[in-house]
Amino acid sequence: MNSNTPQNYLGLLRHHSGLLAIVFLAVFTGNLGQSFFIGLFQVPISQHLNLSASEFGNIYAIITIAGGFLVIHFGPKIDWVPPRQYALFVLGALTIGLLLLTLSPWWILGILGLGLLRLSGQGLMTHLGSTLTAREFTINRGRALGIISLAMPSGEIILPSLTALLLLWLSWQQVWWCILVFLIILWLYLFIFVDWPDAPQEKKDANNQHIHSLNPMRELRFWLLIPMLLVLPMTLTGIFIFQAQLTHDLGANTSTYALALTTMGLIRFPIALLGGRWIDELGVSLLARLYLLPYAVALLTAALIGGSLGIWVLMLGAGIAMSMSTAVGDSLLVSLWGKQHLGRVRSLKSAFLVFSTGITPALLGFSLDLGVHFQSILISMLLFLIIAWLLAQAPIQQAQQQL
Repeated sequence: MNSNTPQNYLGLLRHHSGLLAIVFLAVFTGNLGQSFFIGLFQVPISQHLNLSASEFGNIYAIITIAGGFLVIHFGPKIDWVPPRQYALFVLGALTIGLLLLTLSPWWILGILGLGLLRLSGQGLMTHLGSTLTAREFTINRGRALGIISLAMPSGEIILPSLTALLLLWLSWQQVWWCILVFLIILWLYLFIFVDWPDAPQEKKDANNQHIHSLNPMRELRFWLLIPMLLVLPMTLTGIFIFQAQLTHDLGANTSTYALALTTMGLIRFPIALLGGRWIDELGVSLLARLYLLPYAVALLTAALIGGSLGIWVLMLGAGIAMSMSTAVGDSLLVSLWGKQHLGRVRSLKSAFLVFSTGITPALLGFSLDLGVHFQSILISMLLFLIIAWLLAQAPIQQAQQQL
């Protein structure tokens, strides 16, 4: 399934529609385990499990961190387990989790279901889609990653409005079941009628010591690169969670923030496609050095000028950088560690992503409680970004040499 001929987006969709459908559906299905979607049902879930808001929040944090550790265990298996079998396993776990959460009368089973939903949705489904894309495409890898990077914002736009519409007639459990049934029908079509890729040949034997010999955490280049790959999700998690303090300290209003946030989501579509094209034509090393620049300028501008204009610049800069972050990050990983080890190194990246985004709200909350203004927090985020960018220059240069 490798594509060794440069193609535009229409050619890519025409010649690789089956594989792109698999990876796009995997990432889109992963939205069922994302915080934005689960958050739509936080109140009825808490009532169903007889949990207070604080209890739900604490349990949610615990199962999210536990899911990060489990991704480290299950994520690398995609390097030697056939992708169709891997997808069937993850879809089965997601289905069981959803049914436990919506049907179980016992809170412990409901929490187990929520944990399975987070692990298989946010963790393994997204991991499946991104890993297959970066592994199966070569010349057109940037464009392919650009296409699947649209799956998550598509879910962020479609699912909340669809949920609001369905809740006019259905219970919250029935809404989950309807969405699940629709996705399973799509998956069944892909399982039956689409030609799936194989696992890397030398990875099929799980007893092969070569499978377990690679440990990116023992390599300096991993530790130099990972801060740059985490800086966007870490800082944006804090900005999203503490949006009320952000708008207050910058002298803006919540309606401005909401409109800017929506625009940020919309701008990700064209920029993601442009970013994928630029990676293929200009090389991932150049994009890796530049893609954080709009966000850096946005952080500085928002901190210095504040107001509604500061919020707009911040959201637009974040949207541009986010649009290219997945394609840049996965392209760097496959350039440095190769296709055969991509599952292992991506699972580590995903785990660090979970841990870091869990720590950020606590750090920012502590800072805000001490009276630190959000302008100072934005400057601190900018300093972290600059340090992370400087640390990543050595592995970026190495990735360029290996092309």
